[in-house]
Parts: sequence; structure tokens; C-alpha cells
Amino acid sequence: MEAVPGGDTPGLPRTDPVETEFALDGQGSAIAAARDVAVAFLVKARAEHGVPVSDRTVELTQLVVSELVTNARKYAPGPALLRLRLLPPVVEVAVWDSEPLLPQARAADPARIGQHGLEIVTAVARHVDIQREPVGKRIVVQLDLFDGAGGPGGAATGA
Repeated sequence: MEAVPGGDTPGLPRTDPVETEFALDGQGSAIAAARDVAVAFLVKARAEHGVPVSDRTVELTQLVVSELVTNARKYAPGPALLRLRLLPPVVEVAVWDSEPLLPQARAADPARIGQHGLEIVTAVARHVDIQREPVGKRIVVQLDLFDGAGGPGGAATGA
């Protein structure tokens, strides 16, 4: 069996994590580009590292990346950075931006228009951590790599 990057999943050997970073410019196209980077990263994890990433994980990763990058572009002046890491049994999505104000999930309110991003991210994530940095903040989200159809021993299909 090929060594798989990351954590402590039984049957998957531990090696150094596989990761990528993507600097986000101030353009609106950065959001779509970040989603594309996330998909390419997970497809490469399947093809080159044999990680059985589920289609659901690919879709949820795109959703989380979209929400976090949209917020970084909307609320933070200046640069932002997306980092993706494989740490089986999770994929970690981290977005750093220069805005020091830490976001807070609001109570669910179907009548509220907008500002549901952190609610959505929290609902689909295994873990969410929001950290103040010397400059700005970093939001780190962990999503399960595997689900019933794509987990170890299951068949993951292409994205």
C-alpha cells in the first residue's frame, strides 16, 4: 500500500502531509480560482497519492473554500491566503486574511438575508478553529475525507 499523507487512520500509513497554498488577489475571480485549486488538489490526492477522497468531500471542500474566501474578499482589506492540507482522515482548509476582527456564527434565522457563511461552514465541518494572528486572522476548517461511499474500503469516484 502506498503511504498516505497525514494522520492516524487505521490501515493508512503516516507520512508528511500533502499541502498547497494559493495567494488570493483582490479580484472577484479569486473565489472561483480558489474553488478550482481545491478541486485540483483533491483530484491529485486521489490520482497521485491514492487517497480515497469522496465526491461529497470534494463538494463540501468547494463550499467551505467558497464561503471562507468570499468572506475574506468581502471583509478584509488586502491580501488573503488559502492553504489546503491532507491530514487523513481529514482535509484541512485554512484561510488567512488581514482583517483582525474575528467572525462569529449567528443564530439561525431563515429570514436573514446573507451572513450565513460561518453557519454553513460549522454545519458541515468536523472542526472549525478561528485564530487571531499577529496580522489578521486564520480560519481553519477540517472536513472528513471519507464518507460511506468513498472511505477506506469504499469506492470513491471522480469529481
